[in-house]
Parts: sequence; C-alpha cells; structure tokens
Amino acid sequence: MTDTKIIVLDDDPTGSQTVHSCLLLTRWDEATLREALLDAAPLFFVLTNTRGMDPTRAAAVTREVCWRLHRVLDQLARDGRPINPLFVSRSDSTLRGHYPVETDVMAEELGPFDAHFLVPAFFEGGRITRDSVHYLMVDGVPKPVAETEFARDSVFGYHHSYLPDYVEEKTRGRIKANEVERFLLSDVRGDALPRLLALKGNRCCVVDAETQADLDHFAAQLKQAAAQGKRFLFRSGASLLTALAQLPPQPVPAEAMAAYVRGGRPGAVLVGSHVKKTTQQLEQLLRLPDVVPLEIDVDRIASEREALLESLLNKARAAHEAGKTPVIYTSRLERTFDNQSARLAFGEQVSAFLMDVVRGLPPTLGFLISKGGITSNDVLSSGLALRTARVLGQILPGCSVVRCPPDHPRYPDLPVVIFPGNVGAEDALALVFKRLTAKAA
Repeated sequence: MTDTKIIVLDDDPTGSQTVHSCLLLTRWDEATLREALLDAAPLFFVLTNTRGMDPTRAAAVTREVCWRLHRVLDQLARDGRPINPLFVSRSDSTLRGHYPVETDVMAEELGPFDAHFLVPAFFEGGRITRDSVHYLMVDGVPKPVAETEFARDSVFGYHHSYLPDYVEEKTRGRIKANEVERFLLSDVRGDALPRLLALKGNRCCVVDAETQADLDHFAAQLKQAAAQGKRFLFRSGASLLTALAQLPPQPVPAEAMAAYVRGGRPGAVLVGSHVKKTTQQLEQLLRLPDVVPLEIDVDRIASEREALLESLLNKARAAHEAGKTPVIYTSRLERTFDNQSARLAFGEQVSAFLMDVVRGLPPTLGFLISKGGITSNDVLSSGLALRTARVLGQILPGCSVVRCPPDHPRYPDLPVVIFPGNVGAEDALALVFKRLTAKAA
C-alpha cells in the first residue's frame, strides 16, 4: 500500500498556521527527511526561510531540499515503503515571495508535473480570490492586494491583483496571462475533475476560493485526479493545506493553551516584523499590565552591538525576576535601501542580533511569542537551534504554537507562538498574551 504525504517547502515558518500535530523541519539532511516522511501525520513542513534570501540563494536551497527529498523517497520505495508525495510551495498569502523561482526549481528536480496551481487564499487572514482577483479583507471590505502595502514591498513588490497578470509580471512574460488556466468559483464548487485530468505540460492554473468549503471540495477533486496518475505542484497560502490534510480538531483548544506554559511563569515577546499591522498590535500589547517594553534601536546594532545586547538582556532578566514579561521589539521606522541585497544584508544583521537575545533570555521562561515570519524561522532554527518541532495547534486563527523537545538544553518543553506579521486584528497580540497568562491554567 502506498501512503500519501503532503510535503510542504515553506519559505517562512508560518505555513502551519491552519494545521496541527505535524512536524516542522529546520534541517533537511536525509535522516531528518526520512523521519518526517515516516511520521504518522499526513503532512510536514521543511522551513527553508527562502523569503529572507536573494533569488540565487533561494533557488540553491530549494534545489538542495528537492534533491535530498528525491533520494529519500527513492530509498523508501526500494525499502518497500513507497510514498505518494503531494508537493506544496507554501508562501505568503499577500503574494510576496520568490515566484516562479521556487516552483521552477521544484519542477526541474521533482517533476515532470502536469500543472502547477496558484492558490493564495488564506481565510483566517482575510485573503480570498474571486474571478481570479486576489483580495485582502480590510474592515470587512475586499481590497485588491495590489492596492495594499504588501504590493509595495521593497523586495517582492508587484502591480497586479488579477492573478494571470501577476503570473505574466513575475515570469517576465514567459507565461502569458491568456495562457493561464482559471478555475473560477463555479468550477471550484462544481465538477472540475475532467479539466484536472486534461491538464498537461506543467500548465499554470489559478484558483478562486472564498471559503474553506470551496477548497475542501476542490482538494477532494485534486486528490481524485492524483489517484488517476496526474502530478500536480502547488504554490499556496495556508488554507489549501487544511483542505488537503483534513485533520480532526486540535487536541487542546485555543482558549486553553495556557496549559502548555511552563510552571505558569511569565514569558517573553520578540517582535521583528515591521508591517503596519504588527505595529498596531504591539501598541495594544504595551498597554497591558505586567509587560515591560524594551525597544531595540536597529541603527545602533552595527556600532554598539555588545553593549546593546548586554543592556537588553539585563533588563529582560530583571523584568522576568519581577514576574513581568519583557516585550522586545525592533524600532518601528522601516529603513529604505538602495538595492535588494543591501536590504537583505541589513535584515540578516538585525536577525542575528535578535537570535543572540533569544539565546540569552532566562532559562525559566514560561513561554515565548515570536512576531514575524522570518524572525520566527530564525528563532526556531538558530535561536533555539531546533532540528524539528511539533505543531501543537493554533492559539488564534493563523497563529501556531510549537514546543521545544523535552531534552532541549536551555528551554525544555517551552511553548513558542509563531505569529505572522500580517495576521490578526489590532488586539490579536494582546489576546495571545492574555491566553498564555490566564490564571485559570
């Protein structure tokens, strides 16, 4: 019997924001990949963090992961444990990321595929697609994503909300808008199987979805087509993974997540994301009692690194000993850069400093909240030096909680909230803090 496994290459660690009980991998050596492929969960995530890299490095990392996956899958088949893989390139639901770099590499290394699908919908974050136009819900009103701050991203900016035009823009005309296959709401909600079975030649397809039920129905047809031999690749937001995995409810409900806090002790909050939504959420959190704001002036990191780090850690330690939670955040003004490489290099410098902060926090922390996708990836892979972590579930829609292993040298069993920068209402960060510090737990 052949098992089906959903294999997700995630360009930051937030793609698990709609699922639970699965593994996140921060390493992709063959032994770790084999462990994940044989794990009981129907899916796992390889955290490549490529959104924080330049296109050349992103392609190289993606190729390395794919090459090793190919080897392990072949070996398992030779061992009599064949696996039917569904490959997903999970990326940002506001269309920022290395498309088509990553899907091109995956097609070269893991193909051939009959089609690749762009399915950016993420309902918990208010991202829907209608008539092939991708929208962000703002105060209950759909706003085309090309009209939002995300489209003006200095690394991954774009001009089109109509997905076929987005594809043509990002592929620099290699795939023309009129060559893109469109699956509209009527198709997604109806019988799309004949069209799916007719796809070939890695045809680019874009998919509408307004509700989880839309994707649940479409995913069932995708799996029917795959069972008949079709090979598909996906570039998606998180909601498609919910549809493909079809998991039961998470073991501990969101409101009871304080049960995972170590000893009921105060924790720490680390904020690296600088998008407007994060800043609004941070302001709400800092109004609460029992938090201590600690701002990092990022312009001082290059020249005053050691003194800045020592001062910050002393203040965090004092807050913790006083029974309060230090909220450590980067200065809010976004800097401008002459080019993409300068922006990425500065981001790496700031992240390296933040990871030294994580490594120096009190070992008796009750919990850690990490705000921002790339920040969270670095927290897991570098700050906490985890090889794998298991997703416990969601503390809010779109916000995963993972836990350090019991043998972690500094933070055994520490629950860590992975909180994407652009997810949640203005009170969301404060609500997560309140749930983790609920006295009833």
